[in-house]
Amino acid sequence: MLKPSNLETKSASLQERLFIDCSTIDPKSSAGVANATHSSHAGKFIDAPMSGGVVGARAGTLTFMIGAPPELVDRATSVLGLMGKRVVHLGPQTSGLKGKLANNYLLALTNIATCEAMDMGIKWGLDAVTLADMINTATGRCWPSVANNPVPGVSKDAPASRGYEGGFGTQLMLKDLNLALSAATEAKIVPGLGQTAKDIYTAVHADERCKGKDFSVVYRHIGGRE
Repeated sequence: MLKPSNLETKSASLQERLFIDCSTIDPKSSAGVANATHSSHAGKFIDAPMSGGVVGARAGTLTFMIGAPPELVDRATSVLGLMGKRVVHLGPQTSGLKGKLANNYLLALTNIATCEAMDMGIKWGLDAVTLADMINTATGRCWPSVANNPVPGVSKDAPASRGYEGGFGTQLMLKDLNLALSAATEAKIVPGLGQTAKDIYTAVHADERCKGKDFSVVYRHIGGRE
């Protein structure tokens, strides 16, 4: 019986495939795919959802949140580093997805709050740009107020300044919010603001003036001045 040479053994080990899933799905399904991949000896599977949107993808500045065993982190980072500027290892498989869903849950809420705060200030007679500048140097500062301000004209690069086109669609935010709430329920977590946010995004997505637009279009839905 012929035995494989050291070179052949080394070559076979180098051929083990690494599956990197960059989609945002529910952790339970991801765990099922990982288990099937490993048990069938098809290779290794890790979750690596991303953050940064279309702008980050074009600029190569995406952040990847990965769920993987420690021994696969360097290998995954070498691949993901070609598309983004930061790779964050959050723990074992499904940890990347859980981190992404927690992040987007927070983003969903801060976007609604920013839309309401800007609408409130403008209707009180405050200048939109001056109000945003103040918020962004004070304790209300957040990504929706700085980079994705929902008021047209405040940030020339934000979707709001081009008719809410592009960016992160309302349907995608609603999807991620639903995934976060479902995963929370499975873990017996009850987010106090989650259902209210879900109701708002459901209504925004059903609004023909807002459907398919960037999620900052919540501002239009609540009657913000454009």
